[in-house]
Amino acid sequence: MTRTILSSATKEVVIGFDQPFCVIGERINPTGRKKLAAEMKEGNYATVEADAIAQVAAGAAMLDVNAGIPLADEPRILAETIQLVQSLVDVPLSIDSSIIEALEAGLGVYKGRPLVNSVTGEDESLERVLPLIKKYDCAVVAISNDETGISEDPDVRFEVAKKIVERAHDHGIKPCDVVVDPLVMPIGAMGTAGRQVFALLNRLRTELKVNSTCGLSNISFGVPNRRALNAHFLSMAAAAGLTSAIMNPLHAEDMSGAMAANVLNGVDANCSRWIKKFREPAVVDAGAEGGGREGRRRRRAR
Repeated sequence: MTRTILSSATKEVVIGFDQPFCVIGERINPTGRKKLAAEMKEGNYATVEADAIAQVAAGAAMLDVNAGIPLADEPRILAETIQLVQSLVDVPLSIDSSIIEALEAGLGVYKGRPLVNSVTGEDESLERVLPLIKKYDCAVVAISNDETGISEDPDVRFEVAKKIVERAHDHGIKPCDVVVDPLVMPIGAMGTAGRQVFALLNRLRTELKVNSTCGLSNISFGVPNRRALNAHFLSMAAAAGLTSAIMNPLHAEDMSGAMAANVLNGVDANCSRWIKKFREPAVVDAGAEGGGREGRRRRRAR
């Protein structure tokens, strides 16, 4: 069984088909968050601290850390953010950048075995990122697009994923350390997006035998009631083979989808985590003690 092993200085997380669904917290990312971007650029990490602690408390098994801020010193900010987050929480991290110098800066200070987000099927990306993965003995997210862009044909995206896995093997990187992102498209713009991803995930699991991840909220972009759609998509995708997702653990419905996937895929033994989370508290009958004499009198009267 394929297992991707990641760690912090003190804690190990395993992504796998026989493991609980791995929730990777997405919030330490300045993209689309002007206030956070401004803070991080100025060296103010108060929001980063709060987000790190809150996401782990909400159930995230890992955290994604991104410092992609225009006109900022991304390598320095990413390294500082990683060091800070690792001082606050014990979960492993996903180091998220498209800048090779930033990735190397982050890997240089990281304690443990991280996930690197990401490499694409483009030859330039492969030859720049994969040597880093081998050098630092970590795992990598493989984005299933290449020089031709993102194909709407899931079979083409599968071939890109296969190319990345094979090229990684040429660099001495095991398939278990390649976590493929099948690229989830917005269902509101592409009505077949769900079926495409489910078919691709099945092939990734049965043919390539690799773990997978995605940006969960992509599926619901532009449609109402996003939380419900995310949750249902997550449980269906997990059934098809998805083993992790970069998502917001502060959204309770999304997390319920992950917990439901664990129950339905048989990795929440005896539904214990589900029951602990959702069992209604026992109702104490006020008449059971003290006031129970009236009830006893009624029973004797019958």
